[in-house]
Amino acid sequence: MASKEPEHEHREDQEAPAAEDEDTGAQVAPIVKLEEVAVSTGEENEDPILDLKSKLYRFDKEGNQWKERGAGTVKLLKHKETGKVRLVMRQSKTLKICANHLVLPTMTVQEHAGNDKSCLWHASDYADGELKDELFCIRFASVENCKTFMQMFQEVAESQKPKEENKDASDAAGQLEKLSFQEKAGEEKAVAKKEEKETKVDTEKADTGKKDGEPASST
Repeated sequence: MASKEPEHEHREDQEAPAAEDEDTGAQVAPIVKLEEVAVSTGEENEDPILDLKSKLYRFDKEGNQWKERGAGTVKLLKHKETGKVRLVMRQSKTLKICANHLVLPTMTVQEHAGNDKSCLWHASDYADGELKDELFCIRFASVENCKTFMQMFQEVAESQKPKEENKDASDAAGQLEKLSFQEKAGEEKAVAKKEEKETKVDTEKADTGKKDGEPASST
């Protein structure tokens, strides 16, 4: 007759691990207390004027091909004091910077010939810690987002021009106005002198004629 003891032992072995998971009510204090640390993004003094999800590519001149820089969010950030605007893009997962450059008045953005959701531009980029001349291509999820980016990019580039150009234009206009005023004043002065001279001559002539017309006194 077979013994049932092994089954009983086996059942106890199965139930035993359950005892290890029982809550004893003991509380273990953490060995190291972690404190919250403020992380600086470098964007604290800037206001975002554009924020769109996209995928960025750069043209590799050596390989003569496009290489992906990353997918994430592209931003146009305007500095609160200087008014300068820079383009910054970070990869969504790692937050690694894949584009970082100022938007200058000489820059232009154009639609990609083969894809109306993409556009191109040249820039001196600082994403890798040193300035590099790059040709970028950025692709958006929709045509509307691409057009929004292009329009805002171009508006920002144009907005960087007037401050200097308007100042020069104003200075030039001021100089012209000053010269015109001086010329007008000079002309008026010359006319006044001419009129004064003519009046003097007429007076002398009148005096001479008066003397000639006087009858000789009789003795």
